Amino acid sequence: MGAMVPRARARSKQMMTEVFALFPRLAERKKQPAGTLSGGEQQMLAIGRCLMSCPELIMFDEPSLGLAPAVVKALLQTIQILNQRGLTILLVEQNVALSLKISQRAYVLENGRIALSGTGKDLLTNPRVRQSYLGML
Repeated sequence: MGAMVPRARARSKQMMTEVFALFPRLAERKKQPAGTLSGGEQQMLAIGRCLMSCPELIMFDEPSLGLAPAVVKALLQTIQILNQRGLTILLVEQNVALSLKISQRAYVLENGRIALSGTGKDLLTNPRVRQSYLGML
């Protein structure tokens, strides 16, 4: 479906190859109905469909929700790879430690307002963030 956007039609085969390279598990399961995939595989499929449209920006809202820790780690690594390839990523995520590790720029919201901002690494070492969101001093 994502490849039906006019700018993506010409690159649909190339993008399919790239999606399968990024998510080899989807290549193994390409004949399987989407509803029968695991939660992690469905998340991969959603990202793959999005990539088929050749976006300039992808917004992720809690992509790790309900996924096993190993799948979460792999998913966030994939998001980081996409960003390193030049894709702009907006990530909304409650897994503070993992998201700050991969973020170039981060914002901490409290009651709908920006309470803190900085690089992911700076916020990861910020005493307020460490105490309030990471449970450590």
